Amino acid sequence: MKNIFNVSLWALLFIFSGTINAQTSKSAKKSADKLDRSVMPAPAPAPVINVGKYESFTLPNGLQVFVVENHKIPKVTYSLVLDIVPLPEEQKTGISELTGQLMRTGTTSLTKDELDEEVDFIGASLGTNATGVYGSSLKKHSEKLLQLMSDVLLNPAFRSEELEKIRTQTLSSLKAMQNEPEAISNHISKLLIYGTNHPYGETMTEATVNNITVEDCQAYYDKFFKPNIGYLAIVGDITLADARALVDKYLSGWKRGDIPKYIPPLPMAPEVTQVAIVDRPDAVQTTLKVAYPVQLKPGDADVIQARVMNTILGGGTFRLFNNLREDKAYTYGAYSSLSTDKLVGRFMATAAVRNPVTDSSVVEIFNEMNRIRNEEVPGDELQLVKNYLSGNFALSLENPATVASFAISTARYNLPDDYYVNYLKNLAAVSAADVQSAAKKYILPENAYIIAVGKAAEIAPRLQQFNKTKAIRYFDYEGTEYDPDKKVKPAPEGVTATTVNKAYIKALGGEKAMSKIKDITIMATTSMQGMTIGFDTYRKAPDKFMIKISSGDMVFQQMGYDGTSARIVSPMGGESKTLEGKELEDMKIEAAMFPELNFEQLGIDQKLEGIEEIKGNKTYRVLLTYPSGTQSTRFYDVNTGLLIRETGDQGIAEFSDYREVNGVKFPFNISQQAGPQSMDIKVLVVKVNTKLKDELFELK
Repeated sequence: MKNIFNVSLWALLFIFSGTINAQTSKSAKKSADKLDRSVMPAPAPAPVINVGKYESFTLPNGLQVFVVENHKIPKVTYSLVLDIVPLPEEQKTGISELTGQLMRTGTTSLTKDELDEEVDFIGASLGTNATGVYGSSLKKHSEKLLQLMSDVLLNPAFRSEELEKIRTQTLSSLKAMQNEPEAISNHISKLLIYGTNHPYGETMTEATVNNITVEDCQAYYDKFFKPNIGYLAIVGDITLADARALVDKYLSGWKRGDIPKYIPPLPMAPEVTQVAIVDRPDAVQTTLKVAYPVQLKPGDADVIQARVMNTILGGGTFRLFNNLREDKAYTYGAYSSLSTDKLVGRFMATAAVRNPVTDSSVVEIFNEMNRIRNEEVPGDELQLVKNYLSGNFALSLENPATVASFAISTARYNLPDDYYVNYLKNLAAVSAADVQSAAKKYILPENAYIIAVGKAAEIAPRLQQFNKTKAIRYFDYEGTEYDPDKKVKPAPEGVTATTVNKAYIKALGGEKAMSKIKDITIMATTSMQGMTIGFDTYRKAPDKFMIKISSGDMVFQQMGYDGTSARIVSPMGGESKTLEGKELEDMKIEAAMFPELNFEQLGIDQKLEGIEEIKGNKTYRVLLTYPSGTQSTRFYDVNTGLLIRETGDQGIAEFSDYREVNGVKFPFNISQQAGPQSMDIKVLVVKVNTKLKDELFELK
């Protein structure tokens, strides 16, 4: 307790004062009662910190165990990490991740529900992932928890029905990520940095997830879940003797085995800077990354110098942040990271910026990268960052789990036994010359990938100046590279936006049948977080509209237009809002019974951009511009004439399963994606001409 208190007190002093036991200035020597505040105190020698005590032992099967006693709270935590070198998963990318999830769904003696009940009964937590198992409970239940953990670890039951549940959840998440710029950017960044032939460059897709079987998961488990590559940290209110007895009781029977050996190819930074774009036609900002692989492993001689250097550049609210946000106001935040890894590390600078300043943002990122390479860091700035890192290190020691992670890292990466004991001393010794040396080695503005997810038509001309290869590379959200000149092909002669719209009207049932419909009621449903959500939509010619979103008797929101005014009402929160301006203009368009019949009168401009393939189907791509300035892009199936997708600032909507009701076709399946959210909306019933009352549309 005393050591922890001292560390906390030291950290607070270090952060707020910057130095401890600073030398007095020359002017202070002249007069003991005067202090020259214009002279910065010289930094004191780095204090020696007790990083905490741990004990360790190794079972005959090779499992290495590290015990950190902390008797302040009656709680025990177990964390098992397996030192797995990833193998290529290729057409079944996702095996490791799904196996990690599947292990938590039951054992040969317990179903998932029974396992959940056992864990909940003792008030514990228990989780699994692709590289280990972890759990935490009160001390009095720590043996029961380890018993359950060992059952999960040694006797997993890979049940096909549980895999299907995980598959469904995973596919739903992947669908949501299709419209999330940051997720798309991360995917393409991995592909470019590491390459398609490296495990780190692989990303799950709908196809690879659908390829995974229970047998694949069992095979992954059989290959890698071996004690001889395992590190178990036990932290909390437990003694070494008790820990040894429990581990021996529950894990000594775990059989060691050979692990597949694989040396992946070594990714290299590009010879010249390359620009890659993922086109998001309706995006108003660009998700921007500058990235490349680096050869930086844990424990390398210059890891600490490199960490200081990157922190100055952008590892917090420092140079990149101050430049792009505070000075230029291009973004809410700009940062950089420099990661270490046993196989290959990575540098990355990131920011989300407005489209018009995409090129200016890249210029400033490169300016900062070149500045830290070519100019020596001022002493006060260097000291500020070292103080910041020292304070973070000291504060981290208040968590006993930190000591356990240090012990595992020391063993796993063959670090010197005193690596963390001497960390602050080595950090304090970092000089401006060390920072510049690390920058010249790891900061490579001439050999970087610039990855931009945004509106290609607007940002591509701005980014062309940075591309040192023949042409900018284009990728779709799944990472498939394509030629933009061939993605949208010219439409056949005579085909216009007007003819495409007429074909759509005909495919729905024709203008005559559509004109006979005076009102429509559509009842649909979706599931979100285990809750069934209803969407009831009402329309009445010529321009009345209302949608109610509810679950059972709970009405979350109503939105409607009565032909004159539009309102949004949230009954549960007691809130309401009258729409005005652009929102009102867009609502008027939404309220039109079949706006396709009256595009010209409604002031909607159509532009046929060409033919684009969507999921194997050729579509006519049409840009719609509304009177408010809002734009959306529609995709009509060339063969059927039906609308199958629409994208806009509200996300992506996909339409399928068209069914005829009173001579007019309606989509009975709508997939809606907005940001990270994804919904599959199923239409239950469509009713027409039921003589809806005007009062239905008057929201108060």
